[in-house]
Amino acid sequence: MMCHTKKLLAFALCLTHCTSSDAPSTATDKPVQLTEGACQAGATAPEFLKTIGCRADFTALASQPINADLPGARSTKVILDTADNNALYFQNSQLYPIHYEFASSHLSGNGLPLVEQLSQFNTVEYYRPDRRFILGAVTYYDDPKQWTLEVSPYDTASAAQLTTLYQAVSGHAYFGPALAFHPTSENVAVEAKKLAPNIQIVTTTQLYANTSYQPLTLGSTVGRLHFTTTTNLNNGEYLPYEAIVVLDEAPNDITAVRGLITQEFQTPLSHVNVLSQNRRTPNMGLRDAMSNAVLKALDGQLVELTVTATEWTVRAATQAEADAFWAAHQPQAAVLPTLDVSVKGLYDIEAVTPETAGISLRDALKTAIHAFGGKAAHYSILAKTPGLPVPKAFAIPMFYYDQFMRENGLYTRLDVLLADATFNSEPQVRDQKLAEFRATMLSSPVDAELQNLLRDKFAKDYPGTRMRFRTSTNSEDLEGFPCAGCYESHTGDPDDWNDVLDAIRDTWASIWLYRTFEERNYYRVDHKSVGMALLVHHTFPDEEANGVAITNNPYDETGLEPGFFVNVQWGGEAEVVHPPPGVTSDQLLYFFSSPNQPVTYLTHSNLVPDGSSVLSARQVHDLGTALDAIHQRFSIAYGPASGNNGWYAMDVEFKFDNDTAPDQPATLWVKQARPYPGRGTTQ
Repeated sequence: MMCHTKKLLAFALCLTHCTSSDAPSTATDKPVQLTEGACQAGATAPEFLKTIGCRADFTALASQPINADLPGARSTKVILDTADNNALYFQNSQLYPIHYEFASSHLSGNGLPLVEQLSQFNTVEYYRPDRRFILGAVTYYDDPKQWTLEVSPYDTASAAQLTTLYQAVSGHAYFGPALAFHPTSENVAVEAKKLAPNIQIVTTTQLYANTSYQPLTLGSTVGRLHFTTTTNLNNGEYLPYEAIVVLDEAPNDITAVRGLITQEFQTPLSHVNVLSQNRRTPNMGLRDAMSNAVLKALDGQLVELTVTATEWTVRAATQAEADAFWAAHQPQAAVLPTLDVSVKGLYDIEAVTPETAGISLRDALKTAIHAFGGKAAHYSILAKTPGLPVPKAFAIPMFYYDQFMRENGLYTRLDVLLADATFNSEPQVRDQKLAEFRATMLSSPVDAELQNLLRDKFAKDYPGTRMRFRTSTNSEDLEGFPCAGCYESHTGDPDDWNDVLDAIRDTWASIWLYRTFEERNYYRVDHKSVGMALLVHHTFPDEEANGVAITNNPYDETGLEPGFFVNVQWGGEAEVVHPPPGVTSDQLLYFFSSPNQPVTYLTHSNLVPDGSSVLSARQVHDLGTALDAIHQRFSIAYGPASGNNGWYAMDVEFKFDNDTAPDQPATLWVKQARPYPGRGTTQ
């Protein structure tokens, strides 16, 4: 079912503060003073109005957007009927959430042409130049006091049709002098450039740049409000579990805390936001967080923080409330899949997760994880998905990590650490002792038989190739305990064998990083139950783009606006999940399944020239084709094809690289796919 997107941004959209009650101002224009006229709506909300005479009229008709992503936004659908002398209707969007429902109820028959069935209505009224209706929505953004007229991102309305609709709306509403047209996709923006100069255009980039509130992971929490900086964290500040942290910038990493507020906005697929989603702990961006008077007044106090798609609230809480909340929301102890250390040898990736008749894909993945970990198990399915560009790879099973730990006496050392009361009670001691333990791992020998297997494998299948050793554990990329980004992968050059051994040991040792240890503590995981296989393939030394994507629209859990959310950055130095301060990336919604496949950019990378995008149109399409294939492939394990009728998506990592053909455009490589946990909900 198609419907007008009431908004595609993930955040409240703000221009600048206004002097009048609901009129915008810009850097160059004086605020528009609006005068309300006679209200048309009575005590009972009407099914539609022909004019909007006052703010109460709009309030009576407007609803929150279908996409739960607009703080303070209200929207009402509008329909212009060319078969009835361009009659305009502001429909009650609480009663009629989509255009078709209103048109078929009120504009069909009784002297008017009959409204066709839904599928025909969508085909004609959004795409045909000779359509009967011109469809749109008026959205008011409460924070910036901005009125906008929008059409669906896949709507092919001409500039003349957009002008007709704009003039009708502005002429029949008291907010007409302040109305701006907001292009909701690149396709709509092309047509909007043809509009007359007197029609104000507000772009998504302009709106996003002045956003004041960014809801990322939704929910409520109780904790002690704690102001600090990323510099302090980088210099070794330890955060208690009960902290709700207010930070100047989005950190690359953070230990388990009760909630997070950052003054610098994050990318929705950033490492810290994925961690927050996995933990189900609220996470938000707030432009003035470090100086916000409401937050500053509660610094150091117990508070309740609530993050919703439309607003955030904070209030003082009592110790009794905190104790009750913590007891009720203590994470359920995570029990990891047991290690299967009976599997030896090197396995080409296609053999890691066998697909056998009578065994579901979900069960096949669960079985493979015992010996090969989550990343390799899912990668095996990617490698066997027709047409999907996946680097050739092989896996080193859990057996060799377990052997390394046993033969070097490392499990015995762990027993001593885990029994040490000071180690368990003092974070600084824990950090220091874990660093010493990793140093011991880095100086311990690797089994000679494994080394011989690797030498033969590299010589036969990867001659002269630098190799990437990627973590694949039984404690990441899983339902219940995703631990995304917990562990660190490393690169080794077979021409320098010590480099290979260091890469393997460094990767294994990342199980015992302080932050990953704390994450397992938070979930009460038995640390000795963790094992690590390795996923091995060639490295990408100088890729042209790197990114992450979600195979569904994370801001529309109704399913009415399916799309892919993509976060991509130029080059390989500024990672999208660990962006340096001040660096922005391309963030876009790609409506791959809609006709014309419209793209809406929320932000653009500041590492590419103004007016440019990281990916070309062909590359975006190639990525969309791959994401669609992944979404369909894993549906039988996690999505609707498995009987799960809830919202479903896969979290995908990818790169664009042209090292094999430097004179050609960079091509897509898919690196990883795992179940995506969603944004969370407010309890």
